Amino acid sequence: MIDILKVIILGIIEGLTEFLPVSSTGHLIIANSFITLEPKAFSNAFNVIIQLGAILAVVYLYFYDINPIAKEKLVPEIGEEKFNSLSFKEKFKFRDMATMRLIAKIIIGFLPAAVLGFLFDDLIDAYLFNTTTVSIALVFYGIIIIIMEKRNSNRVFKYETLDDISLKTALAIGFFQCLAMVPGTSRSAATIIGAMLVGCSRTSAAKFSFYLAVPTMIGATALKIIKMGFSFSAFEWILIVLGGVISYIVAIVVIRKFLGYIRKHDFIPFGIYRIILGTLILVLGFFNIV
Repeated sequence: MIDILKVIILGIIEGLTEFLPVSSTGHLIIANSFITLEPKAFSNAFNVIIQLGAILAVVYLYFYDINPIAKEKLVPEIGEEKFNSLSFKEKFKFRDMATMRLIAKIIIGFLPAAVLGFLFDDLIDAYLFNTTTVSIALVFYGIIIIIMEKRNSNRVFKYETLDDISLKTALAIGFFQCLAMVPGTSRSAATIIGAMLVGCSRTSAAKFSFYLAVPTMIGATALKIIKMGFSFSAFEWILIVLGGVISYIVAIVVIRKFLGYIRKHDFIPFGIYRIILGTLILVLGFFNIV
């Protein structure tokens, strides 16, 4: 029961922080200083795998946007009667090309993290999964977020919509996402900051960050499971599924609220929060409390 309670708390933390520019992995590492899952290898794998639950929230909320054969997209072109008579393969012949371009951008943006994550995953786990790294990254990128928002307060952005983003720009955003391999950086922060630096509006940057999370976190989850050799016990699988379901439910609420927030506000409050939290963890670490 104690482990289940811990997993519920960790699942809520993951769902709350995955899509905010505050670092879900960093928050989970900090939480693990107080709420410990054993053994450590399982705890590290759990922190990554339950992010898949939050990622599935994106698939649920935006399935229409990333489905090139959605009925609503093809019926205006070919008619409802013909659409209903087509097989999946036949429907794909009439696919929505704007959606296909978006999928291509997501794949291109995913590639840098896929390659570097595969190469350096073990080193990152061994040397960077600690509260000191997390706290420094929280403070550093919190300052970057504030500076960026101050500079961009009156800026006219080049890419207002996802359709405006080129493949080259998507690749650049993908390289920014690689910064989030350092725990505490935040995948959302890295991709959103990177996207805004190359000319994306705040809303298009956040949305592309959501979409880019899907292949990135599926890949990270698959890598962890394969490296663990599917050697989780039945109870550990129960804990993983429970954490994923909770993070999924919480993430749905957070995504909806977050997009509504950024249409009217900037990211400065998140930068301030990061600096305060990072500083607090550094102080607690100095006194060996975390």
